[in-house]
Amino acid sequence: MDVSVVVPLYNEEESLPELSGWIERVMKEHDLSYEIIFVDDGSNDGSWKVIETLKGSNDNIRGIKLRRNYGKSAALHLGFQAAEGDVVITMDADLQDSPEEIPGMRKMIMEEGYDVVSGWKKKRYDPFLTKNLPSKLFNWAARKVSRIKLHDFNCGLKAYRNNVIKSVEVYGEMHRYIPVLAKGSGFTRIGEKIVQHRERKYGTTKFGMERFINGFLDLLTISFLTRFGKKPMHLFGTLGSLVFFIGFIIAIVLGADKLVALSRHVPQRLIADSALFYIALTSMIIGTLLFIGGFLGELVSRNATERNHYQVEKRI
Repeated sequence: MDVSVVVPLYNEEESLPELSGWIERVMKEHDLSYEIIFVDDGSNDGSWKVIETLKGSNDNIRGIKLRRNYGKSAALHLGFQAAEGDVVITMDADLQDSPEEIPGMRKMIMEEGYDVVSGWKKKRYDPFLTKNLPSKLFNWAARKVSRIKLHDFNCGLKAYRNNVIKSVEVYGEMHRYIPVLAKGSGFTRIGEKIVQHRERKYGTTKFGMERFINGFLDLLTISFLTRFGKKPMHLFGTLGSLVFFIGFIIAIVLGADKLVALSRHVPQRLIADSALFYIALTSMIIGTLLFIGGFLGELVSRNATERNHYQVEKRI
């Protein structure tokens, strides 16, 4: 199969027939075999009934319904598990992503050798202060931390080689960072394509400002996991040793200064009366705790079932 289109959705009953017909038309125009996987993330409107109706008229449509609303990452994870196409396309169900972009993104995967192609909504129709500006700041931070030169990590329109989405686990709210997860798994050929952004035609957005706050927190989490997930001691042990060493040096200097003063019979206040003493003491305690945290992290990592799970590209 050429293409699997995974569409996570929540309360989008009005847009589904139009989106389904649009995808079907594009696939036929380019003579591509395809499947559409609608993942209903616990909608409380008539979305599932619409999917059942669409399935009755198009055998290429598949549906997955979650018992409650788990979030976009959970919906994508289930869609990825079910996807069988050589190229897997993800897109939102609100008609703001254009299916016309699918053939071009597939070509970049199949002919130009990319593992991941991310859409870039260069021209957006969202409010500037509440969406565009926070999005620009978020994407800037994501580029700096991940070192992946993408302009729009949040874009729902992305294309993946099938073995990429089978090799990464999407959970929590990590759907924004699938390219980062892919890079961490060794899929480094990550590209970008400018895509059309359309105004929302039906319903209202399901995301608020909190997604940017959560996005920054998730960015820190995934940055740590990809760099130190299997070697936490390298981070916590290094930081702990450094902080402890700083505190220890301060304590040595204070002690030496006190001994010199006593040898010269120069009156001097107690070491405990100095603010530097408490800074040194606190530094050594924090450094010890960080080191212990890294050691415990190593014990957990050593006993994890996936500790020797590595991505193998080829075997002969």
